[in-house]
Amino acid sequence: MNNYETVFILTPVLSEAQVKEAADKFSKLITDNGGKIVNEEKWGLRKLAYPIQKKSTGFYQLIQFEAEGEFVNTLETEYRRDERIIRFLTFKLDKDMIEYAEKRIKKNKAKKEEA
Repeated sequence: MNNYETVFILTPVLSEAQVKEAADKFSKLITDNGGKIVNEEKWGLRKLAYPIQKKSTGFYQLIQFEAEGEFVNTLETEYRRDERIIRFLTFKLDKDMIEYAEKRIKKNKAKKEEA
């Protein structure tokens, strides 16, 4: 199994419930195909660097997961089919990137515990 990280941007016209439903859909797709979710982060509504489909903002979502290499094609096909997704990026993590991601997760958990 390989480690991957995927970030996708949802259209800003969605409600919070619709954003959660879309994120849950892709999390379930990963687990249903034998993958394991390591970390999920909801980054919320953010301004885009440039307009995409005449939209200047979007809901960002990050999922770090473990899966077989062939699964990435399935995941990206589902992204393309879903009209709520305006952009996505999936990449394989090497050992240094995994180390950095683990540090980021610990840092985020520490911030949540302080609050």
